[in-house]
Amino acid sequence: MLNGPPWHLLLPLLWSWGPLLRRAEVRTRGPGAGPSGSTRRLALTPTPGLACNGSFDMYVCWDYAAPNATARASCPWYLPWHSHVATGFVLRHCGSDGQWGPWRDHSQCEDPEKNGAFQDQRLILERLQVMYTVGYSVSLATLLLALLILSFFRRLRCTRNYIHINLFTSFMLRAAAILTRDRLLPPPGPYPGDQAPVLWKPALAACRTAQIVTQYCVGANYTWLLVEGVYLHSLLVLVGGPEGGHFRCYVFLGWGEPRPCPLLCLSLQINFLIFIRILGILVSKLRTRQMRCPDYRLRLARSTLTLVPLLGVHEVVFAPVTEEQARGALRFAKLGFEIFLSSFQGFLVGVVYCFINKEIGRDSPGSPPAERR
Repeated sequence: MLNGPPWHLLLPLLWSWGPLLRRAEVRTRGPGAGPSGSTRRLALTPTPGLACNGSFDMYVCWDYAAPNATARASCPWYLPWHSHVATGFVLRHCGSDGQWGPWRDHSQCEDPEKNGAFQDQRLILERLQVMYTVGYSVSLATLLLALLILSFFRRLRCTRNYIHINLFTSFMLRAAAILTRDRLLPPPGPYPGDQAPVLWKPALAACRTAQIVTQYCVGANYTWLLVEGVYLHSLLVLVGGPEGGHFRCYVFLGWGEPRPCPLLCLSLQINFLIFIRILGILVSKLRTRQMRCPDYRLRLARSTLTLVPLLGVHEVVFAPVTEEQARGALRFAKLGFEIFLSSFQGFLVGVVYCFINKEIGRDSPGSPPAERR
């Protein structure tokens, strides 16, 4: 009969191999590679006083950090491309109250192949932002001058120009709100040093308020574009009706309560149908002999007709192309087309409605008396 194994010799051997196996696992997986490893390592190095707690955020293990400092940790070992980003770091800001900031900057640990395409897209978006910043700034200055012209001269005060003034105001509020919102938003990462992440917390409430105001101004702008289309349609269809009978309804519609997105899309569709309807009416009138002696309402409609393509109709061009369908070059083409026309739309409205409008030029005090009505 064989003797049993010498347990008195195996037990010390297994006891000595335990620490060696755990040390090899740490070297293979990396220090603090999971929640348990993170907890064991952080428990050994607590920081006295106020500090951000060490934790594992399901991405990387964070040590205790002092307030008003930016902590950094090496890129996690489990990334498939870890060999390419082994020298990179993940950054996270510790606030003055000893609480971690809501965001971490892991741009140094991203896949280099995808990061190149991301940088190209980011460059395109930055150029588009510069374009619409210039567009809204030019529109704001042009509309301000046009608004002063329509408001200063009493001879220009009528229902038609009152609607124009409200439309100008909605464009100006839209441009000012968008430019202000962009100034309040912090720049995109990666963040330089300890400074940029701090911008999130004090600017968070202001950014939310600016976003709410921006949504309201954009909605009011679309609604006043619809009012212009409805008013122009009434001039052509309801000939002989009171010109200013519905102005209070127009004001309530334009500056009423905030409208949800489906109603804004519906207003664009209604404006497009009005545009088609007005074109049909004008074409039919141009084919009649009565066009030899047009009345003043038709002249007003013709002077306003140049604005109809600007009443949000350009947004219908790419309407069939949804965000899910737009990919690659088509997506940036759609985005550039919409951003360019939307940002410079106010400039075109001011030029067409005020600076090259023959009705305003004829009624202004500086024009010869023979040219006035």
